Amino acid sequence: MSKPSSRARSPQALNVTPISGTNLGLAEEKGRSMTMEPKYYKNWHLAKNPSEYRVTEFEYTVVRFYEAFQRWVTTVGDMLVNSDIKFSEHLILHVIRMQNRPKTGVTIARMINRDDLPNIQYSLRKLEAAKLIQKTKDSGSKTFAYEVTDLGRRMTDEYSSIRSDLLMANLRAIADFEERIADATQLLSVLTGIYEETSRNSATYDQESLSPK
Repeated sequence: MSKPSSRARSPQALNVTPISGTNLGLAEEKGRSMTMEPKYYKNWHLAKNPSEYRVTEFEYTVVRFYEAFQRWVTTVGDMLVNSDIKFSEHLILHVIRMQNRPKTGVTIARMINRDDLPNIQYSLRKLEAAKLIQKTKDSGSKTFAYEVTDLGRRMTDEYSSIRSDLLMANLRAIADFEERIADATQLLSVLTGIYEETSRNSATYDQESLSPK
């Protein structure tokens, strides 16, 4: 596998556009958070009031970020490996490489908050066929774990190099980036727990109370 030039594109070539301080229908009042004029959200079924608007806007921002993150990972990954490796496989490969110790399928699923173990096992077989990971098993254990191969280590090292040169350089251009990314990470962790708990609660929710009269 030939190593691509990580200097092929400068951070400036990505043309990151600063986000405007205002949004459609938003007005900032002194000492108060941003609000949205009701005429913009009153007919939106997921935003019947300012609080619901903010949550809905956040949810769709998370979706857009996920899609952008997926494109970034696969675009760089496809430069580095000549195999039919999708986003989920790239992500799992980096998780296996994390902390440089073997991981089982169950551990991988827990680390990325997935409950579709059969699909993870399918991704593991694809990575193994591409010679990016290999099985390992402790003596006396009945469970296989996975570790990166030399090829997998080179690939993830090259990804890390490109990530440092391009992505991290642009992220550091954001004012107070270290503090803001730490706050965002903590908030998303808390919200993950709330959405998980609410998902469990919904399984016993009285659906008849929601039926149209």
